[in-house]
Amino acid sequence: MLALITGASRGIGKACALELAKEGYDIVVHCSGNIAGAEETALAVRALGRKAYMFAMDFSDPENVHNFCGGVMEHAGLPDVIVNNAGICLPAQIQDISLEDWDRLMNVNLKAVFVICRDFAPAMIERGSGSIVNVSSIWGRTGSAMESSYCASKGGLVMFSKSLAQELGPSGIRVNCVSPGCIDTDMNAGYSEEERKELEDRTPLGRFGTPGDVAKAVAFLASDKASFITGADLLVDGGFSI
Repeated sequence: MLALITGASRGIGKACALELAKEGYDIVVHCSGNIAGAEETALAVRALGRKAYMFAMDFSDPENVHNFCGGVMEHAGLPDVIVNNAGICLPAQIQDISLEDWDRLMNVNLKAVFVICRDFAPAMIERGSGSIVNVSSIWGRTGSAMESSYCASKGGLVMFSKSLAQELGPSGIRVNCVSPGCIDTDMNAGYSEEERKELEDRTPLGRFGTPGDVAKAVAFLASDKASFITGADLLVDGGFSI
């Protein structure tokens, strides 16, 4: 079995790679620029007795994404599971967001997911099976000041997943989302202690989640335990969005 994880050099992506490796999957480890982190993930996967295939590719250019998919097929094969986790955040007020920044964020967070699903779909349809899990965010549901571009991309990802689930379901392919809340990752490391305390207080479970919390949800949706679940958006937010 083979699982492809984008953005697997750290945080949620790395945790997903290790969780799925424990479940018996060989792993395609993708990174954008953090090659050292991706190598660490690959070593950890191999330490669990599974194969690891490493690819470094900048997803801000859709042609790169297309080439990445071809490389995976050539060197690793057709994935049984695809976890679209790679993403970026560019906090800014609306008047300070350039078209170039908007396009870059949308290319990485949304268009890359479209290209990956489009490129692998024909072979998955022919095989008659597959599971795609897209990592969205609660901010794609609630919105957030200073993050309009990020929230738009993540909200779009949820609707894309629901639509694709309807399209690919008859071919035996499931498509789901997870929407993490406040998770201890590098992306959220910039919060001040006061901001972090405020977010913890708004979370009924009273803490930030861990990358492992999200990875376990991803692994569940990817597995046969979720064989009758498709088009879902599973909140992993400690109750934040209640």
